[in-house]
Amino acid sequence: MISPLLILVTIALCVVVIVLLLRIRKLTQKYAGIIDIENEISRAQGDLKRENERFQKSEADHKTAMERLSQDYKTARSLYDQLRNEVSVLEETLEDISFGLYRPHYSFDDPESYKQALDQVYQTKQSLIKQNKALSCPNNWTVNGSAKEGAKMIKQESKLMLRAFNGEVDAAIAKVTWNNVTKMEERIRRTFDAVNALGSVMGIRISSEYLDLALSELHLTHELELKKQQIKDEQREIREQMREEEKAQREFERAKKAAELEELRYSKALESARAELAKAKASEMQAVERKIQALEASLAEAQSKLDRAVSMAQLTKSGHVYIISNIGSFGEDVFKIGMSRRLDPEERVYELGSASVPFPYDIHAMIYSLDAPGLENAFHKHFSDKRVNMVNPRKEFFRVSITELEQFARKHKADIQLTKLAEAKEYRETLTLMSKANEASESLSTEKNPATEVQFPESLPY
Repeated sequence: MISPLLILVTIALCVVVIVLLLRIRKLTQKYAGIIDIENEISRAQGDLKRENERFQKSEADHKTAMERLSQDYKTARSLYDQLRNEVSVLEETLEDISFGLYRPHYSFDDPESYKQALDQVYQTKQSLIKQNKALSCPNNWTVNGSAKEGAKMIKQESKLMLRAFNGEVDAAIAKVTWNNVTKMEERIRRTFDAVNALGSVMGIRISSEYLDLALSELHLTHELELKKQQIKDEQREIREQMREEEKAQREFERAKKAAELEELRYSKALESARAELAKAKASEMQAVERKIQALEASLAEAQSKLDRAVSMAQLTKSGHVYIISNIGSFGEDVFKIGMSRRLDPEERVYELGSASVPFPYDIHAMIYSLDAPGLENAFHKHFSDKRVNMVNPRKEFFRVSITELEQFARKHKADIQLTKLAEAKEYRETLTLMSKANEASESLSTEKNPATEVQFPESLPY
């Protein structure tokens, strides 16, 4: 028989369990969203971890691909640079030419010596070919078991290689100019390597001695053309000097004739005045004497002019060394130092600034010397390291200070009156006009686009 107490306890426990279940259900319903979020977070963390693993794998693959691409780029760039260098050797445009400084290999004084050297090179090349020393082939080849046919094959291949090499050498020499001689030299060397590479299978090779002869032919041809141009320039300069001398001589002759006529005129006038003095009355003698004194002074001046003209005509080296500048054309501290034997050396300066430069020259000094060519040469030699054009010594422009020029002139005891400040009238007026034009342009631009005033707030926003 079941005890009533046990029944009550059982019922109480059932009630408690039911209440707890109802409470759990209620709590589950109340916090169902939080439980779902935690599950979602857990699922998202799992997805993120898997995505991170995929990303790391993808990043590793991308890095490997980039390294492979970088290596391919370096290889391609190296090939491109090599091909570009090969092409530039064959191109003739200034943009692709490296202006290497060419140092002459020979020092002959006249074109005939260069021609004789070229003939010697031709003879030496022909001698090497006849003696079979232009190429070498250490291997003894046979064709179908025949050594004779093998030697014939080697001879034919050697002819082809020499023709190919000589053809490229002739083309390079025909195209050589002052600005591509180093490229043509490189072209011949590359041709030498390329032709020898073609003959490497059979062991045939053009000798280094034959290559040296080809380069000598290139250098001699190039320097022969330079020497011809140098002689042309020198002849042009000599003709210019002759024209200057002729012009100066004509000026001297004209001045001499004018001085002789002036002397004759004053002499006759003086004779007439003296005759007039002999017949003059006592009251007129004083006026006639003053007239005679004036005529004697004029005659003395005319005789001085005549003596100077005769002296200048007889002294072949007398003249003026001029120091001039052109700031508008060449900038500050650039001076032209030249020489003129004309009676009026400023006329020569005017001719220099007539049409070849945008502004006229300013004269800083006009130094008279009994040996004008010697004084000019002394200036040029002393300031040779300050030439504007270091290649052509016939260009008389120097980048030097006016103080250095003055010190050198006084050291040589030259009678110099130096004007240190260049007037440069037209150049300075041009700068003024340009400045006014720029100001007017800026003013017009300001009127069209007036500046807007910046509006600041009353207080800073929070």
